[in-house]
Amino acid sequence: MKTFSLFTFFFINCFIFIAEAQQKSSSYQSETLQIEQISPNTFLHISYLNTDDFGKVACNGMIVINKDEALVFDTPANEEASLELIDWLENEKQVKVKGVVATHFHWDCLGGLNEFHAKGIPSYASAKTIELAKSAGYPVPEISFKKKLNLEAGSIKIVNQFFGEGHTKDNFISYVTTDQVIFGGCMIKALGAGKGNLEDANLSEWSATVRKVKSALPDTQIVIPGHGKIGGTELLDYTVEMFEKK
Repeated sequence: MKTFSLFTFFFINCFIFIAEAQQKSSSYQSETLQIEQISPNTFLHISYLNTDDFGKVACNGMIVINKDEALVFDTPANEEASLELIDWLENEKQVKVKGVVATHFHWDCLGGLNEFHAKGIPSYASAKTIELAKSAGYPVPEISFKKKLNLEAGSIKIVNQFFGEGHTKDNFISYVTTDQVIFGGCMIKALGAGKGNLEDANLSEWSATVRKVKSALPDTQIVIPGHGKIGGTELLDYTVEMFEKK
């Protein structure tokens, strides 16, 4: 009995040690970039954008890693943090970066795109995003799609789909099918957040667009907004209510 107890104690402590080691290896933090694992295959990356209207803004993006492959959704907000992210993926995680996706044309989605292109990493965006990025003089994604694009990291499918206008005319969401994670970009607001940048917004359609997202993806467990803390589908409800016609 005593032998069994000692063995059990040893096994549990080994398990805890391994779990803690895995957790540490799945996160990264510097002054310019943070990375945190939020589900078995999905990571949140946070970088910072200096703005005239809102000051220093933390910007969210997503990474999906499976079977030695990775996809990045929205670049970090600048080239320095983007290079850090690529380095972490290639050297720390030892995975191949299959592509980067820009969920709309604003700088906080594609400001680091040149670093990905310099590494030969293909970039994806909607045709509308590419058109708007060109007009704004921003880095331009390479490969376009119209309404929907399925990509894979390892054996995991990520659905990229346009549901309608909101934060911008081109904003779309990316959905990690196995982990049931929505990356909503700036179309989705964190709880307690304000309306943010409305310069290119369609206020009359925003709520209807988010309703379509919620209806199409009823199994969603985690929602990543463009800025602020992640949560569940309550973020979708909060965004709908914020832009509801009164």
